[in-house]
Amino acid sequence: MGTKQVKRHDRIVQLVQERGSVSVGALADLLDVSTQTVRRDLDVLCDGETLRRMHGRIELAEDRLNTPFDQRAVHNLSGKTAIAAAVAAKIPDGATLAISIGSTAVAVAQALRDRRELTVITNNLGVAMALSGEVSNRIVLPGGELRLPDRDFIGADVIGFFGRYRTEYAIFGVAGVGLDGGLLEFHEAEIRAAQRMAQSARMSILAIDHSKFGRHAPALGGTITDVDLVVCDRPPTADFAPLVEGLGARIHFAEGPDRP
Repeated sequence: MGTKQVKRHDRIVQLVQERGSVSVGALADLLDVSTQTVRRDLDVLCDGETLRRMHGRIELAEDRLNTPFDQRAVHNLSGKTAIAAAVAAKIPDGATLAISIGSTAVAVAQALRDRRELTVITNNLGVAMALSGEVSNRIVLPGGELRLPDRDFIGADVIGFFGRYRTEYAIFGVAGVGLDGGLLEFHEAEIRAAQRMAQSARMSILAIDHSKFGRHAPALGGTITDVDLVVCDRPPTADFAPLVEGLGARIHFAEGPDRP
């Protein structure tokens, strides 16, 4: 396989990860090749494990797809509430913070409703709406197309957006955490945005529930050991005990470490 073909295959996978699904015609336009070339590439790439063809479009295989937002929002609601309260307790009035996409991030924003004079940099419309009731807050959103049903903004412009601000806190989640501590997302743009947020903040806070440990997602960016503070509802399975022990005081369990 030639170098150009390898690069084109990598770009196709990246585009599908970022957008969820892409048509053959759109890929041909984006890659500046013929639709026949794209179809030959897809004969190799669409193995059913990573990418698949569906009704003239290419999308991530079923087990690589993210759970719909509204379903995630009600999953482990008590755990998310505990995580959100623990994170919010660390944020004072007047703080400057960046908050990422995801249902746990929205829960954190809801827990911050009694704070005043916050400056919030976010690509999460749910976060913005949750904090918009306090008129002393300043809320900054990126431009661009709103992704539905997640109600957020992703893409290269969002990465640059977070790079233009310096914050005291960066609060973000991830789709999964590998046994090696790798932070995983469904789209490369999502994890790059989280990395940029963390790099631009004095303190990075990863807010995740225990079910994210061991959950697979295709895009990798950074490790959990890079994060200043991890707030989780309860300890993950025993497979992750060495990882948890290595984090020491940098991981906090909002529901207590002894909960089964």
